[in-house]
Amino acid sequence: MVTAHNVDPGRDSSPGALIGVLGVQGDVAEHRRLLEVVGARTRRIRRPEELQGLDGLLIPGGESTTIWRLCEDFGLMNPISGLIDEGMPTFGSCAGMIMLADTILDGRPDQRSFGGLDITVRRNAFGRQVDSFEAGLDIPAIGQPAFPGVFIRAPWVERTGPAVDVLAQVPGPTPHPVAVRQGVVLATAFHPEVTDDPRMHALFVAMAHG
Repeated sequence: MVTAHNVDPGRDSSPGALIGVLGVQGDVAEHRRLLEVVGARTRRIRRPEELQGLDGLLIPGGESTTIWRLCEDFGLMNPISGLIDEGMPTFGSCAGMIMLADTILDGRPDQRSFGGLDITVRRNAFGRQVDSFEAGLDIPAIGQPAFPGVFIRAPWVERTGPAVDVLAQVPGPTPHPVAVRQGVVLATAFHPEVTDDPRMHALFVAMAHG
């Protein structure tokens, strides 16, 4: 398995798709590190003009209401929503999943998302920070072995539309989808960037290559 050690998260010179990583909050460097391991170029996104020329966009975790407010402040909400509507390949992890969901439960009444996934997500569904856990996930789209899913104040998916493919469910007596895909939009409730397993990022880069 390819590992992510000794990769400079700041370089923008490797061949391959150019993936923007939304840089207002969250594990920006960690996502860039794994994207570059699988051959992508990366760019941190903080201003609307930095969205030009991208082959894909990654939305890290963090706190979804904070991401929303900062994107409003930086003028990014409408441009990113527009790009997703136009078919920009997009990947959201944890709070990034919330930001891609069409419907959010347990959020603020006025909370906005970028949209793009016909799903309903529940914020902090697995509990608070102290309830964080790791689970091996069977994800046929990336093959074996099981993926080390790290869940930190994570959401889960309570409803999926007919066009949404469920890629993984959390093990347990009441399974909930924790990885989904709709066309070129991918989302996980877990944090793949805090592992040395690049397979979710490789899946997304392959989607961005078309």
